[in-house]
Amino acid sequence: MWADALPNLLIGLREGLEAGLIVSILLAAVRRTAGVQGGRVSSAPVWLGVAAAVVLALSFGAVLTFYRSVLSTTGQEALGGLLSVVAVGLVTGMIFWMRRTARTLTSELRTKVADALRVSAAALALTAFLAVGREGLETALFLWTTAQVSGQTVAPLVGAAVGIAAAVLLCVLLYRGAARLDLSVFFSRTAVALIVIAAGVFAYGLGDLQDAGLLPGHTWLAFDLSHRINPGSWWVTLVTGVTELSPSMTWLQVVAYVVYLVTVLTVFLMAGARQTSAGPAAQPAASPEPTAGTESAAPPRQGRRRIAVLVAAALVVPPVAAALLIGFGPRSAAAAADVTVTDQACAPSWSATGTGTRDFTVANRSGHTVEVNLVQAASQGIVAEIETLGPATAQRLSATLAPGGYFFRCLADGLPTTTSTTVSAAGPGPAPGQLALAVAPVAVADLQPAADAYDGYVRPKLAQLLTQVAAVRADLAANQLPAAQRDWLAAQLTWEQVGAAYDSFADLGDAIDGLPQAQPLGVADPGFTGLHRLEYGLWHGQPAAALLPVTDQLSADITALTGKLSQLTLDPTDLPLRAHEILEDALRDHLNGLTDEGSGAAYPETFADAAGTEVVLDELKPLIDARSPALLPAVRGQLAELTQALLATQVGGQWQPVSAVPLAARQRVDADIGAVLENLSLIPDLLEVPAH
Repeated sequence: MWADALPNLLIGLREGLEAGLIVSILLAAVRRTAGVQGGRVSSAPVWLGVAAAVVLALSFGAVLTFYRSVLSTTGQEALGGLLSVVAVGLVTGMIFWMRRTARTLTSELRTKVADALRVSAAALALTAFLAVGREGLETALFLWTTAQVSGQTVAPLVGAAVGIAAAVLLCVLLYRGAARLDLSVFFSRTAVALIVIAAGVFAYGLGDLQDAGLLPGHTWLAFDLSHRINPGSWWVTLVTGVTELSPSMTWLQVVAYVVYLVTVLTVFLMAGARQTSAGPAAQPAASPEPTAGTESAAPPRQGRRRIAVLVAAALVVPPVAAALLIGFGPRSAAAAADVTVTDQACAPSWSATGTGTRDFTVANRSGHTVEVNLVQAASQGIVAEIETLGPATAQRLSATLAPGGYFFRCLADGLPTTTSTTVSAAGPGPAPGQLALAVAPVAVADLQPAADAYDGYVRPKLAQLLTQVAAVRADLAANQLPAAQRDWLAAQLTWEQVGAAYDSFADLGDAIDGLPQAQPLGVADPGFTGLHRLEYGLWHGQPAAALLPVTDQLSADITALTGKLSQLTLDPTDLPLRAHEILEDALRDHLNGLTDEGSGAAYPETFADAAGTEVVLDELKPLIDARSPALLPAVRGQLAELTQALLATQVGGQWQPVSAVPLAARQRVDADIGAVLENLSLIPDLLEVPAH
């Protein structure tokens, strides 16, 4: 988990060094100005301004951390997403501001100090407050957002504290002349790392806004590795901690990440090249020590009372306002209860609860990644869960409870499953519409009949596919290319209809339906075989004789797959995932043209994928209906709408390429597939097999 400390250590070091340099320059400017003028000027106003800025930043961080807990889950996601985007904007501006003003920072601050000294000590304190306050607010906001991304609190805070402490020590050494540092090189190189971190925070913030419903496309996943990798493994922790990326990202997040990273890095590096060609910039280092005779003196008597009032207000008002907001701001009507997970016990202190909507703050103190279930004792059904709770983190779990017994179950990586004592929820029952169905856990044995039935569906489909490929070969042998194109499409659609199983076909699946993007030489690579190789040849003018060997190899691969089918049985736990992923792959690959090798068959392939999804739902129907009776009727209605939208893209009964379909018809397909994916995405969680 300490990989999550690295980004915050960098942020603390860089922001702390920036603020420390500003303080050093201010102090040196005060003493130099006093030396030039032959007077005695106190540096206390500078320190008071710095203290006020620190208090304001800490108060702001406290509000961010604690006040948002009174919001609904959607409200928290919306607030977190907006603040993440704002933080990225501020940090990006700070990076370019430091590059732009490095050569003039010292002289600008000296001028401000001289102007402030001509007014009053209060003006000097205000100058220090404004100069340091911006850095403090930026630091608080960006540290908070990176902690949100990592899902942890301890490691990010420790990393930030170490970075700030190192920055303070370095500033002291620089000010006293005991250390030398090429600040322009330091800020340039750390800026590159900070841009990478900011790109991850930006993508995370957009994901939160999608989850809150403020941005579309939260079901349009570019990739989802959460079911294929262990989130607690060291390398996943390292990658996510350093880059702030997550194992599951939507297309919007991926595009935003790449666009931000490429654009900002390019502009930053180009700006650096221009500055280099223009000549070396002056480093924003502290000024030399002043001459003798410039010791501090007290401010004029007539200004003491006003300064005291301003100091008290700056130091007291922010924390008091933050405390009032946190303590007395509007809160959720649901009561909160604390639940702790350790490496030995699950919710050991949980002893009482009431009916209705309850909010539980679940804190993980086990040192392992855990899954937490709230289980109804009578039915053994799960009424609420947290799928992944990282070490040293806390999340809120909400549930609507009817009268009866409940217990927590904790499933930790590398530890035995533990449960709490069963606690009775006392009080009146909630309204029928408020009570969520308790979802009974699923075992592999429960899914095995569905997997066996699907295996029985696949074998005759492969036999049909073999016959259709033979028809393509006959067309090629007769040099009937239009007929070969029609028969190829029939074969491709048959393959699409076994979509829930092809992940189990290993290398034979790639040989039958692989894409040129996976081959070193692309379409010219000998390893590019199968249906898409035929598609490429048929729609790119290759002669029939050149495609006959491709067809023969395809037939041999299908025959080999049929012979090995009994050894390549579908993993039962994959079937609920495929109920969602078949159409998700169609949206990502077919409708975006990633699998098109010339046929323009995105819509018929998606049509076949919808039919394949129907087959998977048929096999899973008993398990789904027992847990969510209204889900399948809703999904089937949406699938029917999607099917009609796809058929509407035909002209005279002939499928059309996406580019030839009117915009309104394309938009209807996109809307319908997005709608059905919303409900299909519930099935993997509904039929998830517990990890322990």
